[in-house]
Amino acid sequence: MKKDLSNKTLGIIHASHITIGAMEPYIQKYIPEVNIMHLCDDTIQRDNIRAGVGVIPKVNYFKFTQYAHNLEEAGVNLILLACSTFNYAAELGRPLVNVPIAQIDRPMMETAVKQGKKIGLLATLATTIPSSERLLQIAAKEAGKEIEFKTVLCSEAFEELSKGHVEVHNEILLEAINRLSEETECIVMAQLSMSALAPLLTNTKVPVFNSGDTGFESVRQILERMETH
Repeated sequence: MKKDLSNKTLGIIHASHITIGAMEPYIQKYIPEVNIMHLCDDTIQRDNIRAGVGVIPKVNYFKFTQYAHNLEEAGVNLILLACSTFNYAAELGRPLVNVPIAQIDRPMMETAVKQGKKIGLLATLATTIPSSERLLQIAAKEAGKEIEFKTVLCSEAFEELSKGHVEVHNEILLEAINRLSEETECIVMAQLSMSALAPLLTNTKVPVFNSGDTGFESVRQILERMETH
């Protein structure tokens, strides 16, 4: 039986406003009674992209820690980093605040590693790829698993989504998933914004995981564990 979490508050740090809308269905599905505090700074994503693939401006790590501190002062029970591109910020922030910090993609990577050895990583932002590959490798190492992964970038899909063309975004990704399914045992979608595709993935050749379902299921479990202590 699910515990009542109406006395809990989740603080979510966004690097782009796109993730606020993308996660709403998962908030309603997994933690509808939880109080939510969104904190968004679009300059983080902008500057991550400007810095180029594999480079995160140091100021963005500083901003995350500052926002985490702000949310701690506001009294949240758990902080969630909703950005994939600089997921390392969660690790840097943990020693600096007293509130637990979760990262949206970590549960998805752990689930994929349990599923099989050959994993497909599908992304729509080039800047996300190094961070997502690193997180996948960390999950595999901690699980004691040897993995192989193939990364596919569909940057045109993100461009279409940014224009509000959700259907075109989905079509591009579905085609990529079909191709990637021939070479892998499961697929992870590297960004929360890609979770819009989830309802169309009921008959895929291999399991396709999104950070919306796995991430918010994990958030609920963390908050429920807090209730028992």
